[in-house]
Amino acid sequence: MSIVPIITKITQQKRSNERYNIFLDGTYAFSVDEEVLARNQLSKNKELTDFDIGEIQYEDEIRKGFNKALVYLSYRMRSEYEIVLHLREHEMGDACIEEIMHKLRQYGYVNDEDYAKAFVNTQLRTSDKGPRHMGNGLKEKGVAPQITEAILEQIRVEEWQERAEQVIEKVIKKNPKQSKMQIKKKGEDTLSRKGYSGSVVSNVLANLTIERDKDEQWLAIYSQAKKAHTKYSKKYEGYEYKQRMKQTLFRKGFGMEEIDRAIDQLEEEE
Repeated sequence: MSIVPIITKITQQKRSNERYNIFLDGTYAFSVDEEVLARNQLSKNKELTDFDIGEIQYEDEIRKGFNKALVYLSYRMRSEYEIVLHLREHEMGDACIEEIMHKLRQYGYVNDEDYAKAFVNTQLRTSDKGPRHMGNGLKEKGVAPQITEAILEQIRVEEWQERAEQVIEKVIKKNPKQSKMQIKKKGEDTLSRKGYSGSVVSNVLANLTIERDKDEQWLAIYSQAKKAHTKYSKKYEGYEYKQRMKQTLFRKGFGMEEIDRAIDQLEEEE
């Protein structure tokens, strides 16, 4: 008949007053959280079978993981996927993680729907990104597609359109030396990169008007003509030079009258 070990001493840890060292038959055996100690009524002279010890250590592992998750959540909201990854980094087993996540949901500490709402609202306040970009961000956080779709569908198309128009306005301001055609192309690329839908991009560009006075328009054509001149004047001259210049500037969206004026100006400066 095997002898069942007996708790001979329980001491509080010096570095953590919420953890206790358990000694069996005069030898240190394991440590437990204060809550685990109380729940299992661990006290001196109590007998513990190997099964008891295994159950207590498993319960303590869950408690430690739960506390780690709470600390991780104390900095900001997290998705379930983020917490699972965090616990795996601390070498928690899958069974423990499943129990920890169940407790976190039970106490309302994690909720991917609330997380997705907060994530989207933050993006709306602090960035100029579109729905596809936000959706990709939530996908990286492990949020289920149906949750992401439901949250993004609550935002009116008109709001995405307004945000896209603000992006285009920034593009216009940053590119005073480019033609209207170039700005439209750059605006289209920018909106697509920021995650706006094709329909929103098309509507914004279809209604886009770029207001410029004569001086601003001249700055644009002259700047582009000077770039082309630097490229072609070293290789071509006469008729061929002018044709290359006209073709390049025309493709950029400038009219022939302003192109001729710019070429004449550059020739006078030579």
